[in-house]
Amino acid sequence: MSRVLGDTPGELGVTSHDRAVAVLRALIKAGMREVVLAPGSRSAPLALAAHAAEIAGALRLHVRIDERTAGFLALGLAIGSRRPVAVVTTSGTAVGNLVPAVMEAHHSGRPLVVISADRPAELRGTGANQTTWQTGIFGRFAPCVDLAATLGPDATADAVTHVMGPESPRGPVHLNVQFDSPLLPKPGMPWWSAARSASTPESTQTGEGVQVTHRPPTLERGPRTVVVAGDEAGPAARALAEAGGWPLLAEPTSGARVGDHAIRAYRILLGGPLATEIERVIVVGHPTLSRPQTALLTRDDVELIAIRGPGGVATDPAGRAAVVDVVPEVTAEGASDPAEVAWLLKWRALDTQVCQGLDALVEALPELDALQVAAVVGRAETEGAESATLFVGSSNPIRDLDLMLPVGRVGGRRFVVANRGLAGIDGSVSTAIGVALTRPPRDGGRSVALLGDVTFLHDTTGLAIGPHEPRPDLTVIVVNDNGGSIFSLLEQGSPEYAASFERVFATPHGVDLSALCQAGGTAYRCVRTRAELAAALADPSPGLRVVEARVSRDARRATAVAIAALSRIGEDDPMSGASP
Repeated sequence: MSRVLGDTPGELGVTSHDRAVAVLRALIKAGMREVVLAPGSRSAPLALAAHAAEIAGALRLHVRIDERTAGFLALGLAIGSRRPVAVVTTSGTAVGNLVPAVMEAHHSGRPLVVISADRPAELRGTGANQTTWQTGIFGRFAPCVDLAATLGPDATADAVTHVMGPESPRGPVHLNVQFDSPLLPKPGMPWWSAARSASTPESTQTGEGVQVTHRPPTLERGPRTVVVAGDEAGPAARALAEAGGWPLLAEPTSGARVGDHAIRAYRILLGGPLATEIERVIVVGHPTLSRPQTALLTRDDVELIAIRGPGGVATDPAGRAAVVDVVPEVTAEGASDPAEVAWLLKWRALDTQVCQGLDALVEALPELDALQVAAVVGRAETEGAESATLFVGSSNPIRDLDLMLPVGRVGGRRFVVANRGLAGIDGSVSTAIGVALTRPPRDGGRSVALLGDVTFLHDTTGLAIGPHEPRPDLTVIVVNDNGGSIFSLLEQGSPEYAASFERVFATPHGVDLSALCQAGGTAYRCVRTRAELAAALADPSPGLRVVEARVSRDARRATAVAIAALSRIGEDDPMSGASP
């Protein structure tokens, strides 16, 4: 997965400064406008060149003290901007800290560019300080180009341009840049020419969901069909469901949970008898949120069509789908067939009834409950500021939001994102900050992140933002139930494992989030009611702040059982409430 360029004698007089500038200029030409830097010694040429480029107006620089945090910040900037974003590290273990972010970028198809500084190749295996085998460290997750210390600036720029070109696979890339001494030019030499800084990008990776690049296949009507829209499905999923007259089962981060065909309570309905009537499933994006959903995609009595996502992979857990490259079209013949109309009406009628039952159940829970938090956040994102941006952490928060997020209106600018490539909790604070920095609300509102307490604690270094760095207007809602309540919903949460559950799964931490935020100078507020949470979300004060919502996890499993039972609503009269 790696190539070595320039392992022969290069140009005379080539300096580390020249090569660092060449790398950044080529990336700017390819559309990059954001660079995240974790400081180090061997990466000094890149650091000074990036700083000079920022002063010249060619890019925006972000500096973080932790490489793992820096990687996820770059990932968030890529998610929000839809452009390639670079993260720069020094040599040694610094590069290894980027593995989680690169893995997530690979599985979600994000344009993350790793630039790792390295010692000259001849020092590998000699015991030289901070020297290891960085080339290929990311394996199949990111192709690596090893730029030797002998490679001149023009050849360096050509290599970067090639790896960033439109023919390159979507996702992360790794540029390992060898620097020999001296690392810095003589004092007084200019690092960046302002006259050359205003480059027009020749190519930008936009990643706006599935893109139609040639004539799509045509689907016949007839089978009882649902469209499953997973992460990053985009508006094409909604358009397909509407063209076919089919129910749309859209996750919060699909970008498709809008319009009259979207079924909010699809996850509950998939656990009931209605799911047995499905004959065909069309999968757009990367759905991951529920076992009933996975069970549907693996049924051998259902025709499955899966569309490749931005990373070139189609979601097909059973390996039996008909995989296509673009979203299909639907034949116009039979568009008004009574059976087609009745199929959608049945889903809509049951969705209305189940949502009424779900909302009543959540309303009756003791205040403050995690589902109530998700309901308040979801309502604020749907009814609040235009161009609302919400980052959601993995585990329970994204699943709670999936239940409680209202269906949005067509044409709205609600932007809900998450790290669903691998659905890990790594770097969520930093990713949310990156997204917020690239998507300021139009009407003076704020971006929001909804995280669990373990997810938040996993990336507290994300809050360490220096005084010279760009700062987001971001409210981080931390749903704190003092541990990992997601496990209470799985097999290990059953009573027979109770003796081990708290120690090895729930892992209570007892961290004082107020003291933690105070130590880092982050604004903090604790809320204990839905009204207090709504007020905190409506507060327009600028800057980064943490809002802790303290909840209990004692009834989490029992609540899940009660929610699952809602799938039986309307079983005797499935068309109850339907209208012609």
